[in-house]
Amino acid sequence: MHKFLNPARKKRLYIVLFIIAGVSIALAIMMTALRQHINFFYSPSQVAAGEVSAGQRFRIGGLVVDESVMRVEDSLQVRFALTDGAQEVWVTYAGILPDLFREGQGIVAQGALDEAGVFQADEVLAKHDENYMPPEVAQALAEAGHPTQLSTPDAT
Repeated sequence: MHKFLNPARKKRLYIVLFIIAGVSIALAIMMTALRQHINFFYSPSQVAAGEVSAGQRFRIGGLVVDESVMRVEDSLQVRFALTDGAQEVWVTYAGILPDLFREGQGIVAQGALDEAGVFQADEVLAKHDENYMPPEVAQALAEAGHPTQLSTPDAT
């Protein structure tokens, strides 16, 4: 026991403990930062079922419901409904929409639900041509029983 308290061993023990503590703190900070920047994908059916809480950031995808797009005059504010064929979620966005955004179009929006259950988008992405739909949107539509004839990137 007396040898363990040797000053040289004691110094090495403190160095090892300091390194372990430093690495642990760095990992904790990294995991917290990653957790804040991960955005999971949810379909309108999952949102309507309450799988997402208000304030939680995520991505939602589906088709823009026909005749649901409402624009606020003299602003960039737009409100529209998004569906996966089974459920609808209202989306509000303030900004310039992509050129390919239109009713019946497959889109993915990123943002969070407010307390009223309206999705407040801070980014809206539209598909880039008539033969493409984001894989998450195509899968959500298929799971909701909404047939799509659009292909995904990994389809032949």
